[in-house]
Amino acid sequence: METVTLTNEMIVVLALLAITVFLFVSEIVRIDVAAILVMLLLGGLSYLPGLNNLADVSNLFVGFSSNAVVSIIAVMIIGAGLDRTGLMSKVAALIIKRGGTTEARIIPIVSGVVGVISSFMQNVGAAALFLPVISRISARTEIPMNRLLMPMGFCAILGGTITMVGSSPLILLNDLILASNESLPVDMRMEAFGLFSVTPIGVMLVATGVFYFVLFGRWVLPAQRDWGTDAGSARSMQTFIENTYGLRADMFEVRVPEGSILIGQTLADLMVAHHMYILGTSYRGHKVIAPMADTTIEAPARLAVLGLHRVVLKEFAEPYGLEILPQLDVFADDFAATQSGVAEVVIPPGSSVIGHTPIDLRLRQSHGLSLLAIHRGAETLSHVETEDHFATHIGQVPLQAGDTAVVHIQWDRLTELLSDRDFVVVTSDFPQEELRPHKVGWALAFFAMALMLILFSDVRLSLCLLAGAMGMILSRVLSIDEAYDAVSWSTVFLLASLIPLGQAVQNTGTATWIAGQILSLLDGWPIWALQAGLAVLATAFTLVMSNVGATVLLVPLAVSIALASGGDPAVFALTVAISTSNSFLIPTHQVNALIMGPAGYRVSDFVRSGGVMTVLFLIVSMAGLNLFF
Repeated sequence: METVTLTNEMIVVLALLAITVFLFVSEIVRIDVAAILVMLLLGGLSYLPGLNNLADVSNLFVGFSSNAVVSIIAVMIIGAGLDRTGLMSKVAALIIKRGGTTEARIIPIVSGVVGVISSFMQNVGAAALFLPVISRISARTEIPMNRLLMPMGFCAILGGTITMVGSSPLILLNDLILASNESLPVDMRMEAFGLFSVTPIGVMLVATGVFYFVLFGRWVLPAQRDWGTDAGSARSMQTFIENTYGLRADMFEVRVPEGSILIGQTLADLMVAHHMYILGTSYRGHKVIAPMADTTIEAPARLAVLGLHRVVLKEFAEPYGLEILPQLDVFADDFAATQSGVAEVVIPPGSSVIGHTPIDLRLRQSHGLSLLAIHRGAETLSHVETEDHFATHIGQVPLQAGDTAVVHIQWDRLTELLSDRDFVVVTSDFPQEELRPHKVGWALAFFAMALMLILFSDVRLSLCLLAGAMGMILSRVLSIDEAYDAVSWSTVFLLASLIPLGQAVQNTGTATWIAGQILSLLDGWPIWALQAGLAVLATAFTLVMSNVGATVLLVPLAVSIALASGGDPAVFALTVAISTSNSFLIPTHQVNALIMGPAGYRVSDFVRSGGVMTVLFLIVSMAGLNLFF
């Protein structure tokens, strides 16, 4: 290997790498701010005499238009569009239904699914699509997002090793092999890898990631932190309502069997008689949230009941031969904290509802309001009998100016109520988003179009994804402002600002110099040690430069080393291409940068969890390469 002399530009780049790692680990400033600062230093130093080749200042901000960054922006918009239709909530409901509500069961399902998806599409795309799913699951299971996003993100990266189209380095590998063959004798030329040649190794890696978090997640994942999401705010509001008004009740799903004596009775009769609230009905697949009080019960049916467990069980379910399900099933999505909750609504002076009773106003039918209590002065009226007050048929109580109505309502209906002058919505901390289930066909169509373009055409990845994102905007799945809001701009600036540094590492010859120094230390080592050394080198390079750049740089070196030592050049080249996915230590990988903000991760979280994963990746990948090749 040709000796590379250390230059002034290389010394500066090495210093900038050290500064970057220090800022990331110490977190003196936010990680995206640190990346922007390093980019500015790189550009400013390029004007100094003797450092003209440090960076091309005219292209310093090219990262913002790079294929990777534009792809991330587009896939965030596509994910938001799918979520806005309610599709991601349904996926979350299905996962919870199959996997329960514990980390040990949810992590394998989510991580495994994302791993498989990322084997056929860019891993950052798979991770971005599942971000809203994780958010919904977190809200409904009360498992913090920082306990779920890292396993999902890591398995998205690992899933890229399952097929030869799962990650950019593996896509590039066959082209690099063909280029290397041109300089090799005919009898030493390498064969290109097939689509599923790496599948056994990729499956081993994904399985390792899943088992790692299932078995050791309680120790390596970040500790539970305060909720910062809308769903968390909804739960806090529920606690506030319980503490303020004494409405301590839980949600149950009750099955009404054929032949039940409840058939023909109205919801109002049952609610008054048993001091509870029936917030939803489902009969032969027809589900109604906030049904009218005079609705009659038919069977077989499901009822969503809010009340004290003792009352619902002893005074309602057992006497009537009803079954209480262990958890919400049919109504799981409708009464998730991200979809509905308890809110306060005040009746202002001059409101047209003053003097009328809730029954007369048909509040459920007209506004989706399930009235739980009326707070008037120092008195609280409700169906539930507590130590502080007796049960009252609040449906027959005329409303007065200044009354605070405590209601259970779908968040989209509460958003609509904000513009109604007859009510003043006091609750402000709730998810104010408008779901558009009628747009699910358009959303799926443009998502499928983008996916088909990626898989079956040579169109640039960013263009495929941006076409899908623009389709969702033009079809009004999302407005353009909602699309802007869906983008995590801190992630965009983090990645775009690091790209010039990665280019400087490669263009100044710093990467080649580092590779030469390390490989010279491996001179004379056995073949397996050389292969392991290449894997470690590729791992280190992908932390500070793009995995594509690391692959382009190291594959020719790997082929040369293999030929000189008697190893298999194709296997050595594959070792590099797989090892560039071993990027878990710091959030420089696109997937890690994507999940950092929503989960509130720190760099130290990646160092702790990713350190062990990095070692496991090296061990498993080396074992797989030697076992199958």
